[in-house]
Amino acid sequence: MTLLTFRFAPSPNGELHLGHAYSALLNQKLASATGGRLLLRIEDIDTTRCTPEFEAGIFRDLEWLGLGWEQPVRRQSEHFSDYRAVLDRLISEELVYPAFMSRGEIRAFITASEKRGRNWPRDPDGVPLYPAVDKALPMKERQRRMAESAPFAWRLDVDAAMARVGTDLSWLEFSDERLSAKRAVKARPQDWGDVIVARREIPTSYHLAVVVDDALQGISHVVRGQDLYSATGVQRLLQEILGLPQPGYFHHRLVLGPDGRKLSKSFADTGLAALREAGASPEDVRRLVGI
Repeated sequence: MTLLTFRFAPSPNGELHLGHAYSALLNQKLASATGGRLLLRIEDIDTTRCTPEFEAGIFRDLEWLGLGWEQPVRRQSEHFSDYRAVLDRLISEELVYPAFMSRGEIRAFITASEKRGRNWPRDPDGVPLYPAVDKALPMKERQRRMAESAPFAWRLDVDAAMARVGTDLSWLEFSDERLSAKRAVKARPQDWGDVIVARREIPTSYHLAVVVDDALQGISHVVRGQDLYSATGVQRLLQEILGLPQPGYFHHRLVLGPDGRKLSKSFADTGLAALREAGASPEDVRRLVGI
């Protein structure tokens, strides 16, 4: 019998807060209840914002909470070759293309289009979709720009990918913390447009790395916050075109601050280290997050 496998996958670009604690403890609870495994993954592909100091803080916080996980810990920064091999495959199958437009050029293009009366589409986060004009560039022009080290990112050609797999794309979503109720959810990767899957200097992105890691680590259940619910459609598309196994998903409730907004590293919300230094116990944190 195959063991169920869960993972907690923080990024060391800030301190963990109560929302992270809830997600980590819920994954631990589900792994324990099902006799499964819990893995820890450090998602540190952003080499400019992720630091060893923040990573050390993650380990201190999780150990203080009493979280246990299997060794070894997977650090994404140590596996760029895995992602590069997958990216090369996407390039060879012409499912990605180099996108050269700068942020300023993107804004100018969209502004000009909206002045002509077009209501520019936006992704589920409210960000304007990328104007995929680069797809029309001749191959020689692409190669010339790349040879001259022009800045670019590899973007997924969503239309080509959807044509490859068909429109009947879905995922299995669990709707309670016991993983007892489940339903099929229609995936809509096209809502995100041609997302970035890699950059010139880093051969991956969050979307690409996470599906590769989940497959390599044998993750059976992805338990993470509701804020990533819509992004699952993009990841399901990548899994399909790469022939990777599909985990089950549970997008849990978010822990909100006193003002009703979700907790965030960037807004200096109360972190686990600050709570610990103020005298809180791991049991206090469990009560605060409802576990």
